Amino acid sequence: MTMDRALLQTLFELAVERAQPSLAVSRHLPQKPRGRTIVIGAGKASAQMARAFEKAWDGEISGLVVTRYGYGEKCERIEIVEAAHPVPDAAGFEAAKRLKEIVSGLTADDLVVALISGGGSALLPAPAEGLTLEDEQAINRALLASGAPIGVMNLIRNQFSTIKGGRLAALCAPARVATLVVSDVPGDDPALVASGPTISLAGTRADARKLAELYRLELPEAAKRLLAREDNPAPRSDDPRFVGNSVVTIASAALSLTAAAEEARKRGIGASVLSDSIEGEARDVALVHAAIAKEISQRNQPFEKPVVLLSGGETTVTLRGKGRGGRNGEFLLALAIALDGVEGVTALAGDTDGIDGSEDNAGAFVDGTSARRMREAGVDPLAALANNDAYGAFEAIGDLFVTGPTGTNVNDFRAILIR
Repeated sequence: MTMDRALLQTLFELAVERAQPSLAVSRHLPQKPRGRTIVIGAGKASAQMARAFEKAWDGEISGLVVTRYGYGEKCERIEIVEAAHPVPDAAGFEAAKRLKEIVSGLTADDLVVALISGGGSALLPAPAEGLTLEDEQAINRALLASGAPIGVMNLIRNQFSTIKGGRLAALCAPARVATLVVSDVPGDDPALVASGPTISLAGTRADARKLAELYRLELPEAAKRLLAREDNPAPRSDDPRFVGNSVVTIASAALSLTAAAEEARKRGIGASVLSDSIEGEARDVALVHAAIAKEISQRNQPFEKPVVLLSGGETTVTLRGKGRGGRNGEFLLALAIALDGVEGVTALAGDTDGIDGSEDNAGAFVDGTSARRMREAGVDPLAALANNDAYGAFEAIGDLFVTGPTGTNVNDFRAILIR
């Protein structure tokens, strides 16, 4: 590995370390109740959050947390269940039913601690009356292929659930609910993380109908019928059942990117955080990043070399082909094409949970030789991009970045070093 790639990997690892639940949970423990403490949760980092909470909490606890397959942790008092992501499965369906049962019949003396992180939307399938698990799976597939931003996806998902959009918190009443969030969404709105099972989500049924039409979603017939009606409403933010509840974001992309920037500066390299909340088509975002990198490379502006450009957020991919890869791979493949032949630029992008899309890599490395090396390996990078096959392109040149599950999730990390 070259020195520049090693540096970018170090920055990624520092960003992930800053978002580790083992550090963040213990700093934000809620006040103890007179009654029971029940721990619930969902997301790619929820098992790690549960383990950290167990270690830090001085008192009796019980509960259930759902995480992605392969992301589990050993807990003594909190049950960990693994389920499918990004498309829900029967394990998640059963876990969601059990969660609703666990929070039923609580009193005002009880406390529910909700450990929420990205990925919880798929891990807690709880279809509304008249819908099946198969319907919810079809809805998720349609949303994942649509290119819609996370806020749009969650507003639409919310309409079809008996858990999302604050509905789970409503079931906990009159118990107090303390929600700890590891944010993976642009702007860190906690209501958007895992579709906000314990937090009211802004937006109406009419908004959801308009957005479903705008993004031309192919929804199941049962979902279309529900969307046309006004039943299964989500609780509003001023719902009296939410009085006394609290929400704290304990880890986010902003905090992680700041840690990475500080490390780069310690090493004598300038650092600029472009944004922690970038959205849009991954390939379009790549073109903007490439333009800035080339401006620095060629004209030493708007930042002086050497400098590392950092950004986070959640881009999207509108599926056009049948290849493999996630949004970070798509970003990087478009970046490799745009930087073809440019010297002195090295980039790394990856999902901080360790899995980009549904493959085994977090992301990949790119430099000015990437596109040429793909062609030499028999891969046309333009054709690969058209087929959404970033994984295959980077696999061909041995530049996949594989970390395995990291134990946290604050979404995309992008770093471009210009010397």
